[in-house]
Amino acid sequence: MSVLRNWRERAKKALDEQGQQHPRCDPYAVVCFRAGGVDIAGTRLTVFTYRPANCSDPSLLMVFHGNARNARTYRDYAQALADRHCLLLVAPLFDRRDFPAWRYQRGGIVKDGVVQNPQDWTGMLVPALADWVRQQEGRPLDYSLLGHSAGSQFLERLAAFVPTQARRIIVANPGSYVSPSLDVAAPYGLGKVYAGADGEAQLRRYLEQPLTIYLGEGDTHVDDRDDSPEARAQGGSRHERGVNVFNAGRTLAQERGWTFNWRLVELPGVGHSAQKMFAAPQLADALAP
Repeated sequence: MSVLRNWRERAKKALDEQGQQHPRCDPYAVVCFRAGGVDIAGTRLTVFTYRPANCSDPSLLMVFHGNARNARTYRDYAQALADRHCLLLVAPLFDRRDFPAWRYQRGGIVKDGVVQNPQDWTGMLVPALADWVRQQEGRPLDYSLLGHSAGSQFLERLAAFVPTQARRIIVANPGSYVSPSLDVAAPYGLGKVYAGADGEAQLRRYLEQPLTIYLGEGDTHVDDRDDSPEARAQGGSRHERGVNVFNAGRTLAQERGWTFNWRLVELPGVGHSAQKMFAAPQLADALAP
């Protein structure tokens, strides 16, 4: 049984037990809102999905929404990509109440200047979600991760701090990054979490990640979505920050003789638009392993 069919049957059963239909029930959702989501490592998440027709053996693409917390919309933005490349889409919702900016955009790494227990970092939910989908599908699944804006900030922290089996991690137009430096404090660098020889090993691991920085060349407008001093230190705009951090990572890898698996893909004529970034043919280059 496919994961989408399985999820729909569970949703219908939950609603039948309640004895009512729910007007906000989405036909692609894992469960309807009232049914309460699915349990991922002890955390309840509503997850939106899409499986292309005539695609019997899809790989998995997890899609991470922006600050508007519009997971369903992001799922929809990625459907054409899924149709072209035979991808099972899974778009989890990180609501604002349970996942404020320090837990979502900045990964739950640091709160009020205090480094949190690594087991509580929000990125730990991602491999757990991948494992859950694999269990539902009853088969191994390769997976990649795609985010835009706030979702890309989240994936940046995941790439730097949380081991995964992702084939490719695509961060589109994030407002801030994890600088490849132990001198910059987390969550804008690796400092205060790692130091010394362990810090060097973590820096090397970060640069070895299959990370694509996917930038709209027109994303140069400065706003308050991440206008912190730490973000401004990375560059004057989202586009400039992406280029600067990519170049810093490449330079460090060259100086140390380390493997550098990052990729920079730029999209002319596009600003801070998830819909346009996801629809562009350049996304296929960004997604390639």
